[in-house]
Amino acid sequence: MDLEVKNLIKVMFQASISLSYCYFISSKIPKGLQRLLSILPIVSFFIYLPLNLSSFHLTFTAASNLVWYANFKLLLFAFDHGPLSLSPPSSSSSSSSPSSSSSSSPTNVLHFIMVASLPIKIKPHRPSHQKTKNNNNTRYLERFLKGGLFIFKVLLFVVVLKAYKYKEYLHDYVVMSLYCCHVYLQLEFSIAFSVIPARFLGFEIEPQFNEPYLATSLQDFWGRRWNLMVVGILRPTVYEPLRYVFTPIIGRELVVFPCIMAVFTVSGLMHEVIFYYVSRTPPTWEQLWYFVLHGAFLVVEITIKKKVADRHWRLRRVVLRPLPVVFVAVTGSWLFFPVFLRHNVMERVMDEIFILVDFIKNTVI
Repeated sequence: MDLEVKNLIKVMFQASISLSYCYFISSKIPKGLQRLLSILPIVSFFIYLPLNLSSFHLTFTAASNLVWYANFKLLLFAFDHGPLSLSPPSSSSSSSSPSSSSSSSPTNVLHFIMVASLPIKIKPHRPSHQKTKNNNNTRYLERFLKGGLFIFKVLLFVVVLKAYKYKEYLHDYVVMSLYCCHVYLQLEFSIAFSVIPARFLGFEIEPQFNEPYLATSLQDFWGRRWNLMVVGILRPTVYEPLRYVFTPIIGRELVVFPCIMAVFTVSGLMHEVIFYYVSRTPPTWEQLWYFVLHGAFLVVEITIKKKVADRHWRLRRVVLRPLPVVFVAVTGSWLFFPVFLRHNVMERVMDEIFILVDFIKNTVI
């Protein structure tokens, strides 16, 4: 455990030094091919860094944040696009508070490192004259409701962890439902805790999950509710460039479909890469096919919506709402979770969680 903590500190230090290089040196190089060549060694180094870790949670976090999020942001930064783009600061950005900037672009090296290495998106600062008393009251109410919902999710997560101890007595469908709840809750919690440094420094962070269990369609689930950091990365790096290239060839209406398939294919490949880091086993491509399948069904869904829109065809929300989540869970039990079970990844996850719980109990009590 001590060795793993030391390795984590080393990885964090090396990643910070690498991103500082990008901020102080690569940013001074003209955007385009020259800056891209200056950044590629960092991209390659980030691919190597997670291999220094062995625990599931730390390896998963490092692989997601560095190999996927940071590298994709750096590729955008090479062409002066994306959240790392260093736009000229406005006159209002001279305040000492980081949240006082009128732009969400990084204003210093610490800001740059956090935006690059954490799954966060900084909210643009609103002028103070736009903040009214009613808006503040609404915001307090929203925070109160979100706080209550967060407590409920924590309690649900505890119930899921307790239920694992009796999973040999539970039906396979119930166990698979526990896995689905576990993945969602732990992913949301881990992202929420990973952005604490940014919140501590005064940055206002956009939420990364928008209650995905309330999705009314696959388009709503993947595009507006589930892990919005991934959406924000894949849109400018995959979807928009492909749409720009292929629109003159196949037209505006049809170009959406290959772009969607490309986005889901890249997402599937990145999930395969991350799973390699946590399991150190060759890919079986099941997770890739899981996302390709969802991309294909999303294309079908969009096509059907366009066909029936003129007829005002609607399904009641009560009938429509459960379908996307059920489809995600059922296809996940078929293609997403089996590889986790074959390599005992879920057991590793549970062991590490219980070790952490015991450590907290012994420390506090």
